[in-house]
Amino acid sequence: MALALAMVTAAQAGAAPLSYRLDPAHSFVQFELMHFGTSTIRGRFGPVIGMVTLDRSARQGEASIEIPMASVDTGVAPFNAHLRGADLLDTATHPTTWFISRRLHFAAPRPGDEPAAAAPALAALDGELTLRGISRPITLTATRFACRQDTRLQREVCGGDFETELRRSDFGIDYGLPFVGNAVRLKVQVEGVRVD
Repeated sequence: MALALAMVTAAQAGAAPLSYRLDPAHSFVQFELMHFGTSTIRGRFGPVIGMVTLDRSARQGEASIEIPMASVDTGVAPFNAHLRGADLLDTATHPTTWFISRRLHFAAPRPGDEPAAAAPALAALDGELTLRGISRPITLTATRFACRQDTRLQREVCGGDFETELRRSDFGIDYGLPFVGNAVRLKVQVEGVRVD
């Protein structure tokens, strides 16, 4: 009887929503856009901070990510300073960009996923991106998602790579158009440590 009760309790615990705090050492946002139709401008923001809640049994969850815009880094200091300016990211007025999602999509594990990802894998997040005070719907699509038991932390860690594409003009950033591309590809890498 005690064993049966323990099994039921464990199953209920496994079905409960689980929360993960993003690990700043492994959570960044990269961006790409065309420059005069010749080369690709690349850079990144971060580390980003945030929380993700996963309820795999109910196939539901939430995510909240904060991106510090002044952290933008292309590897070229003068260009970084220009990007922070009022005609582009305007980081003095809008220091933070947010992505909030309350609609997560799950899929069956894919070949190559870690064994710990036997539960439904996170496939996409529908949410709202608020950049320069303007909010627009976007979808982050997973190119990879997996979980593992971290022996150093003694906790579960889940993470993945996600992508989306947006038009910067939708957020009031039209400087340099049409010579510098309007389409911006975002690549989001995150790892979250389970919070008990």
